[in-house]
Amino acid sequence: MKIAVLTDSSAYLTKEQQEKYQIDVLPIPIIWDGKTYRDLIDIGYEEFYQKLAQATNLPTTSQPAIGDLKKKIDEYVDQGYTDVIIVSISSGLSSYYSTVMSVAREENRIKIHPFDSKITCAGEADFAMLAGRLVEAGADVDLIMHDLIDLQKTMDVRFMVDDLSHLKRTGRLSNAASFVGTLFKIKPILSMDVQGEGHISAIAKERQTKRAYKHIQDDFDNLTKNMPYEIQCTIFDSLDPEQKKKWVEDYSAKSPKYKFDNSIIGPVVGVHVGQGTMAMIWCRDLDDYFDENGQPVKDIKSKEVADETK
Repeated sequence: MKIAVLTDSSAYLTKEQQEKYQIDVLPIPIIWDGKTYRDLIDIGYEEFYQKLAQATNLPTTSQPAIGDLKKKIDEYVDQGYTDVIIVSISSGLSSYYSTVMSVAREENRIKIHPFDSKITCAGEADFAMLAGRLVEAGADVDLIMHDLIDLQKTMDVRFMVDDLSHLKRTGRLSNAASFVGTLFKIKPILSMDVQGEGHISAIAKERQTKRAYKHIQDDFDNLTKNMPYEIQCTIFDSLDPEQKKKWVEDYSAKSPKYKFDNSIIGPVVGVHVGQGTMAMIWCRDLDDYFDENGQPVKDIKSKEVADETK
């Protein structure tokens, strides 16, 4: 068995992460003024937000071309892969997962295992990196898919945007109608139903950024304090590095037992949320899926029980 791991650019894996965990990435197209840009290839992170701030016509997004996906599958077949795990952006945000499922049904040279992340950005990256690490450690497909599903059960996200108009314009806010006429000076707190349909919805409203931040912090504290496993969290932004630094420092100081990392909201997701968005995703620590020797834990529930008795 030779297993490949493929995701899309909305995971915003760094080049180092892609190389370390042997993860391939298909870029998602951005359509702007009649021109197509490949996410983080034809348009960079800072360049995108600078262009967005000055734009009269706003961009839209598509999904990775089916031709590019099939070409990648051909490469895996030529390289002798027997299986490929494809971690996709949430089906609640994009039709790409349906495309992957369609290709999987037609393909008989290699086994395609689609996984709907029900999330994007750092959460999608966590799934891809767990799959990559498990492949490297010699896990089979059944264990990898089992652990991805387990990780999904532990994942949650909170974020706040400067301007809801982008999410409303692109149709990515599931309960946008509830905010009509109430946007002035409102700081909405948003989430995604990672264990459901993978949609974005506003779950609370605050009058000030400081109150919204406190609301998110309280949610994080309440939802993680009694977990029987270690927690890791990624804080990420759409070109607001100073605010991201403050969040990471504050959370790290207040929750020293958890791991905190940082990432970005790159161009293709930035189309939908705009600049100034701050977000955090947390889940079970990926290290928890491996024993002290770096080998995959075959029964993750047994490990939970063992950890609780220490």
